[in-house]
Amino acid sequence: MKMLKNRKALSPVVASIILIAVTVAVSIAVAAWMGALTFTFTQTEQVTFTAYQWGSPGTTVPYILITIKNTGATDLSIAEIRVDGSTTGITVTPLLTTPYALTKGSSVQFNVTKSGGYTRGVQYSFMVITAKGNQFGPYVQTAP
Repeated sequence: MKMLKNRKALSPVVASIILIAVTVAVSIAVAAWMGALTFTFTQTEQVTFTAYQWGSPGTTVPYILITIKNTGATDLSIAEIRVDGSTTGITVTPLLTTPYALTKGSSVQFNVTKSGGYTRGVQYSFMVITAKGNQFGPYVQTAP
């Protein structure tokens, strides 16, 4: 096999510059892909209980108005509200027959009625469960 002596190859300096440029381009592409991947995983649900107001007390308190705000990075759907860990005997308005959609940054007020009412002076814990199964609470309040 005959070698061509008149042919010139790339100089080591030019080859090094090309190699560095390709490495930088690939690392930028990987960083952009990982950044986009991270943003999809960090879209978390977060609920904050912002206010409450008890109904007019008698021997028992008939209802509590609870204001809930979506403080998370994404929209969410509220599937249920529990009182003392249970939904038995609880009526929530607006109704949660289908999950209640709550956009990012918005608030909603729920009227939570308990059959038999809330006993005065007793602490009750309220919990919100989203359609994804995330639980927020307990939010503890004492009936007046």
